[in-house]
Amino acid sequence: MGMHTVEKIGGTSMSRFGELLDNIFIGNRKPSELYNRVFVVSAYGGITDMLLENKKTGEPGIYGCFKTGGNWRAKLEETRNRMIEFNKSFAGIGLDLKEADAFVNERMDGITDCLEHLIQLRSYNLFGGMDPLAAVRELLSSVGESHSAFNSVDILKHHGVNAVLVDLSGWKDRAEAGEMEDVISEHMKGLDFAKCMPIVTGYAKCRGGIMAVFDRGYSEITFSKLAVVTEAREGVIHKEFHLSTGDPKLIGTDKVRIIGNTNFDIADQLSDMAMEAIHPKASKAMERHGIPIRVDNAFDPGCPGTLISSDYVSPAPRVDMICGRKDIVAIEVFDPEMVGACGYDHKLTEALVHTEISYIAKNTNANTITHFLPQKARRLRECIDEMQASFPTADIRSSEVAIVAVLGSNMKFPGFLSRAAKALAGDGINILALDQSPRQVSMQFIVNREDFEAAVKALHREFVENEK
Repeated sequence: MGMHTVEKIGGTSMSRFGELLDNIFIGNRKPSELYNRVFVVSAYGGITDMLLENKKTGEPGIYGCFKTGGNWRAKLEETRNRMIEFNKSFAGIGLDLKEADAFVNERMDGITDCLEHLIQLRSYNLFGGMDPLAAVRELLSSVGESHSAFNSVDILKHHGVNAVLVDLSGWKDRAEAGEMEDVISEHMKGLDFAKCMPIVTGYAKCRGGIMAVFDRGYSEITFSKLAVVTEAREGVIHKEFHLSTGDPKLIGTDKVRIIGNTNFDIADQLSDMAMEAIHPKASKAMERHGIPIRVDNAFDPGCPGTLISSDYVSPAPRVDMICGRKDIVAIEVFDPEMVGACGYDHKLTEALVHTEISYIAKNTNANTITHFLPQKARRLRECIDEMQASFPTADIRSSEVAIVAVLGSNMKFPGFLSRAAKALAGDGINILALDQSPRQVSMQFIVNREDFEAAVKALHREFVENEK
């Protein structure tokens, strides 16, 4: 195991780079304390949305416009201008604007040329039915991280730090892309982490395309692979908030507390609730190699944050977090013929497999099976139709619900369920269904969607605020 850490910084935090200089990169550190840290950086906030599409609204960026035949050139110039605006915002902390603007223009001009040539080739029908859009998406994805990494190195050098740009984007690299681990190993070769600070792009060009496999979660995959390949002693994820016992915006900053310690199992439970501490596919590799992950608040440098490790179990029974999601649809299949029918549930799950939908929770009894699915699942209607076709006499109903989960590495204490039910009943909340495994790390309460916020507050009050 190495002496260094691998640390990832998200896009919103990168947009506040001046604060990061004081909080993370330099601050009051002695020269000897600057190094043995490798940083993976995301694009500045909003840039990837402009390059691809808005992650929340779906508004097309350059890629979206190019794909549909829209005015991608105007969107490209809008994106170029926004990137240069970011450059100007960092002039006061040492960024060389001439060099930074030239970098942006070189990349954006190169992308323009590529897209123009691609349009010409498509007009000659030279692709033989092959779709080049995947390559376009990869190309565009790489630009944002390359931009922020270039600027970071320039600013850090201005402040006397021996920062080194590690651009994994493969820009103008004509060689065939290799496996991601090999790409990282090649780029990190010869770097002495004790004497330099590598700034690594969150995008990495690799065989098959990182976007094709992981889409917008790719920077955390790069972070994970980098930590494993370089045998880091710890991974650190700098966020804009602490990993807390609940959502401070919903519950109140004065009521939540920092978790402090938890394990990878709980991190997976969080992912199921759409509250990723880290991409689950990224955390698995680090867990297997015994590399713990620390999640901290980039703007609270005095706090150590929360450490996620393989073997942590709270020494005393407690709840780590109350969380949940409102975007749930309950697919209830009622059929008197299912009782004792071997393989009935298997046929239902076949419909989920065919439509590529992963369920969040499931309840069963003698003649009813209910799967709780994310409402945003693209092929949800197709899935329900396939279930109905498999069991034409079954009564299949869908309803919009919410799940509120109580998570903890050690929740095995008598009376837990009765306390939860009493807390919810006290606020007039009806429990529609309940899901828990014998391991007792997650108890999920299915409630009416309109009761979601009240349920989160009631359970947090009972298991966190009222605990002494």
